[in-house]
Amino acid sequence: MTNKRILITGGAGFIGSHLAEKLVNDNNHITIIDNLSTGSIDNLINIRSKITFIERDLKRALKTDINLWEYDYVFHLAGNPYVPPSVKNPKFDFKSNLENTFILLEGLRKTKNPPHLFNASSGAVYGNPASIPIKESDPTIPVAPYGVSKLSAERYASVYSLLYGIKTTNLRFFSLFGPRQKKQVIFDLILKVKKNPQVLEIFGDGSQERDFIYISDLIEAILLIAKKDNGHGQSYNIATGNSATINKIAKTICKICDVAPKFEYSLKNRPGDAEKWQVDISKIKKLGFKPRTDLEEGIKKIKAWTDSNQKLKNIYE
Repeated sequence: MTNKRILITGGAGFIGSHLAEKLVNDNNHITIIDNLSTGSIDNLINIRSKITFIERDLKRALKTDINLWEYDYVFHLAGNPYVPPSVKNPKFDFKSNLENTFILLEGLRKTKNPPHLFNASSGAVYGNPASIPIKESDPTIPVAPYGVSKLSAERYASVYSLLYGIKTTNLRFFSLFGPRQKKQVIFDLILKVKKNPQVLEIFGDGSQERDFIYISDLIEAILLIAKKDNGHGQSYNIATGNSATINKIAKTICKICDVAPKFEYSLKNRPGDAEKWQVDISKIKKLGFKPRTDLEEGIKKIKAWTDSNQKLKNIYE
């Protein structure tokens, strides 16, 4: 993908900033909308002079700053990216995820020759899967408001494609990791062992399974789908096809950090979290996708990033 006009909502966030960097480096023209409620302008430091950045809520930006017909693609990454805030405040999650997506779809419906929309969804739409590995055709039974909002947004995107001829594609992200992500399991465990090398607290019993995909592989998958998908409202699992237990992840982190803490388990999972995710990625593999970064290599890269980040050092030192 090169020399395209691309809009990224939530482009100052973890995923959006990495996607923007890749697209800028491939000589595309990038506009980012982000209200910086969870993203950071620091994430765009390497490309700030090469992009158009609009600090606005999506609804306001679409009214005052953006003409959707000017773009070839829209990557919709804005919204609440995590389960716990949705459990604590379902209304917030509804407005951040479903309402914002609906507003964007309405804008596209009213646009002549609208761009192709790539909608960020989540493996949370499956809830506790009926069978594993999880396929795109499997039942979707979310167990948290976050999964409900993401599934509803998918349905709207697919129906708008069917009824109004808008090109839409749903991207079901599973567990992600990489530099700039300051939440989730791998980042949290690294900071915990840095703060206390003697004892490591782990949510649940450590048997929970996740399929972690490194950020550069995720970006490669997104752009491969963007290149090859026809925009008829399909959904794609984006993962590696290799799952790992939280225990395995914790042990790998301890090995890389050269510590041997005692593991203490809470024996209680967070409300809304699924127990086991093993993912079938046959659909994106048929497009030519092959993950390049394994779990241990990715953890080493995150540790190096946390070691060099002064703001993070102030947290654990």
